[in-house]
Amino acid sequence: MTFSLAACAEMLWLDRPMDWRCARLTEMGFGVGLWNWPDHDIAKLKATGARFSIMNGFLRGNLVDDAGAQALLHTAAEAAQVGKRLGVARLNLLGTALGAQGHAAQPVPNPSGAMWLKARDTLQRITDLAEAEDVTFTLENLNLAVDHPGVPFARAEDTLALVSSVNHPRLRLNLDLYHAQIGEGNLTQLCQRALPWIGEIQVADVPGRREPGTGEVNWPNLAQSLRSMGYDGPITMEAYASADPESALAAFRAAFTV
Repeated sequence: MTFSLAACAEMLWLDRPMDWRCARLTEMGFGVGLWNWPDHDIAKLKATGARFSIMNGFLRGNLVDDAGAQALLHTAAEAAQVGKRLGVARLNLLGTALGAQGHAAQPVPNPSGAMWLKARDTLQRITDLAEAEDVTFTLENLNLAVDHPGVPFARAEDTLALVSSVNHPRLRLNLDLYHAQIGEGNLTQLCQRALPWIGEIQVADVPGRREPGTGEVNWPNLAQSLRSMGYDGPITMEAYASADPESALAAFRAAFTV
């Protein structure tokens, strides 16, 4: 038995057009994850017949202040329309938009109490948008130490606190275990705590952000734990291939076949 598996097309076959990547993932039985949908021809992506698991759910803004929240909500409404065209299952949010090299566009290393309240209010407004548009948003955890310094509400414990406090079926966690392993560890316990609010799990091995089996995480053991705790949702490989993408995808599938 396998989970519902997908892979981030932006990180594989980097010399190929995006519609080719989506079509090849579909041929191989995987769903497709996207990052920057404005960079791609939506009509061509739709024509591939791909099952799109997740894509960016906003373009600008943040969760921490009035102006940032307004920009986030405005672009989330735009993303919802594109997502519906593609049939995307989940639209992904972060504490702030990302700038060069994945760093926070507006760094907020230590969000104040007022910022936490603003973030919760903004996410509640996101659920109103999600209800109106019949879509689902996720909030993703990131790591601060390696890839995304300055992002507010980045740790999994932060995203879990926000999503569980809003506690709405249209707002779920995108629980990224690559980021969590770098910043927090204890992945099995984290999954168990977060289980009621998980919308999607993303994986890549540590260090290196390559496919399962290239680093320190025991992915088959974690897959068995997820199955034992009753998780049967989507799992997306958001990783670069250590060599051939098809071999990387085969390793990913093998790790999560339990």
